[in-house]
Amino acid sequence: MAYRSRFVGFGSFLPKNIVSNEELSRRVDTSDEWIRERTGIRQRHIVSDGENCTSMAVHAARQAMEYAGLTVDDIDAVIVATCTPDQIFPTTAVKVQKELGMKKGFAFDVSSACAGFVFGLSVADNFIRNGQAKNVILIGSEVYSRILDWSDRRTCVLFGDGAGAVVLSAEQTNEDVGVLGVYLHTDGQYSDILYVDGVPSQTADQCFLKMQGQEVFRHAVTKLSEVVDEALQAHQLGHKDIDWLVPHQANLRIIKGMGKKLNLPAERVIVTVDRHANTSAASIPLALNEAVRDGRIKQGDLIVIEALGGGLSWGSSLVRL
Repeated sequence: MAYRSRFVGFGSFLPKNIVSNEELSRRVDTSDEWIRERTGIRQRHIVSDGENCTSMAVHAARQAMEYAGLTVDDIDAVIVATCTPDQIFPTTAVKVQKELGMKKGFAFDVSSACAGFVFGLSVADNFIRNGQAKNVILIGSEVYSRILDWSDRRTCVLFGDGAGAVVLSAEQTNEDVGVLGVYLHTDGQYSDILYVDGVPSQTADQCFLKMQGQEVFRHAVTKLSEVVDEALQAHQLGHKDIDWLVPHQANLRIIKGMGKKLNLPAERVIVTVDRHANTSAASIPLALNEAVRDGRIKQGDLIVIEALGGGLSWGSSLVRL
């Protein structure tokens, strides 16, 4: 029997500070109607003093471990997907390991922008399949408010802060369950359409996200469709086999477009972008946590996960919960 990675724990953290579209419209030349029409976003969470990438990740990780019924002594690895760390090194994962009181195993970060959780999932799954880890905490934690130009209405309205976490555990089985596969791509020729013009840190005040929105949108629709079909074909599955789409929460138009391409009714597509905005690598685990805890996603369901971010980097995964 082979080792499979099973999702056994889910957690999240969102800052209490909520910024509505109306509040943003008092800072920049925009409006609630303009933002909703183009993105589907109506609010976002923004960190307050004392909150950062590490603290949010720790809260989410503790929730996920509690859900899984595990303690830090059971955890072999901590992987944090982030492109907004609190410092260059030690990595956020190392700081999370310390705060959790974890004395064994290893910890490191993965940086693939909005695709970070999918890339991190591939790494965690390989550790488990190869027998190098039994229980892995995978966290997406982002503080995009730190790298936004709050005078640029094209970008500042799109993003929010937050963290989501899952616990992946090894199970020896021949059944078609757990993480069935992860499919990754990058294409560096598009690195100039979505990037940050410097190195983000808590002290950098001239380091901003830059984006050619129309170009990113165009590539997202095409590339995400292709990588989801790639995953389905690899497992001889079709659109009719999908129970849930859990997409990266970047833009409601992209999410709806993917749902239509997969022939999924709207109620089978998990949407949180309206309340969370784009939380980059945190968006998929935040959405998973919500949908599992409220009972929509159940054990045995086939889930499609997909994301695209700067790089360009994109990927998908099939998960049988």
